Amino acid sequence: MKANIHPDYHEINIIMTDGTEFKTRSCMGKEGDTLRLDIDPKSHPAWTGVQRIMDTGGQVAKFNKRFASIGTRKA
Repeated sequence: MKANIHPDYHEINIIMTDGTEFKTRSCMGKEGDTLRLDIDPKSHPAWTGVQRIMDTGGQVAKFNKRFASIGTRKA
């Protein structure tokens, strides 16, 4: 590896959404910084298999109502 071109690789603290903590090495921040996760494998539906029902019909209707006039000509 070339000298003086790589970022500093140091130990940081990770705090999961359930409060568990562990240490890992990263280029993020400075030595001893803390990274608090908003989403992790214990809480994200992609890993847990628990899906949240979305109101897609309501969102689509709201979009169509808001942008219905785009593309129509007024003479």
